[in-house]
Amino acid sequence: MLEHIKQFFTSLAATPEQPRLPDFKISVAALLVEVMRADSELQAQEQASLRTLLQKYFALEMEQVDTLIKAATLDLDEAIDYFRFSKQINDNTSAEQRVEIVQLLWQLAYADGELDKHEEHVVRRVADLLYVTHNDFIKAKLAAQSASQSEN
Repeated sequence: MLEHIKQFFTSLAATPEQPRLPDFKISVAALLVEVMRADSELQAQEQASLRTLLQKYFALEMEQVDTLIKAATLDLDEAIDYFRFSKQINDNTSAEQRVEIVQLLWQLAYADGELDKHEEHVVRRVADLLYVTHNDFIKAKLAAQSASQSEN
């Protein structure tokens, strides 16, 4: 009996297994999907823009992009916050690369020609988690806004 109690407390003291972090590509894609879903309207224009942004940024074939989006969506649905994605990005990028990722988020937010307040909120939260300075945050936003206006 005493041995069972000892085993019980030993099992409680054991270090819990660390949750698996998504890989870098899934992390970037998940944050982009979150921006797309922020306004509760999945528009065809935003979905096409998401696919194009991922294809260009990671130099992928469209089949690979579709697989990446599915994996990112599944990981995002299981996540309780953005930390697991931002950690993976922070661990694998420079400050300049994180600014590029924030610019991708802005480009997707402007894909439908208008910026929803919920999309802006998600981009702002992610930029903070990626340690992007306010100055770089604004520069990325203005660059994406300018690109959006020239396309429309």
